[in-house]
Amino acid sequence: MATKSNQPVAVIIGVGPGLGAALARRFATAYAVAMLARKADYLKDLAREIRGSGATMLDLSCDVSDRTQLVEAFRIIDKDLGEPEVLLYNAGSGTFGTITEITPEQYEADWRVNAFGAFVAAREVAPRMIARGRGTMLFTGATAGLKAGAKSVSFGPAKFAMRGLAQSLARDLGPRGIHVAWINVDGSIDIPGARGLKPSLKDGDFLRPDAIAETYWHLAHQHPSAWTMELEVRPFKEKF
Repeated sequence: MATKSNQPVAVIIGVGPGLGAALARRFATAYAVAMLARKADYLKDLAREIRGSGATMLDLSCDVSDRTQLVEAFRIIDKDLGEPEVLLYNAGSGTFGTITEITPEQYEADWRVNAFGAFVAAREVAPRMIARGRGTMLFTGATAGLKAGAKSVSFGPAKFAMRGLAQSLARDLGPRGIHVAWINVDGSIDIPGARGLKPSLKDGDFLRPDAIAETYWHLAHQHPSAWTMELEVRPFKEKF
């Protein structure tokens, strides 16, 4: 069970055995971290591992597409850890297909995880950040949020919506001391199982989760005289 500490609080939404876990490990070096995802068992194991280094961790099983669950998660975070100073929205859902293949239910599900959940999370932390005059919100995007392919009729619009949300938040909240950024992760992240799905890819074709996490760390600690709003990370071999 996590308890309040003197550390600032970071909330990471969407934690799996890739970028989410890397973000949790990196930010736990200086923050009390709350991790949200649907897989409770995985979260508990990861929290136990990171606590071994002396970090303060709170793991919460939550479906981010469900507003009630997400709002309740933030209530628990406020009570057990304190008010968040950093929000890392890493949740993502993508069902790929063309307009004749994607169902309305699949389209709505992708929108709820990528766009609606991001909106609800931002709405939960924004008032407290505004009152303090500082805070950070970082959103994990994808190339589909810049250009949607033929089979991104569901995923593309969801990521476009997230990017639009981040742009609006940055223009509103930046002058109030709150840094908002959207990160285009352009390429395949090296997570368990990824190499089996893409056997033709070699080491240099993958993004390393810990390397991406370092970029998020840098964004979260930029000086306000030189904030970044949009940023891309990709393997050096990736075509773009």
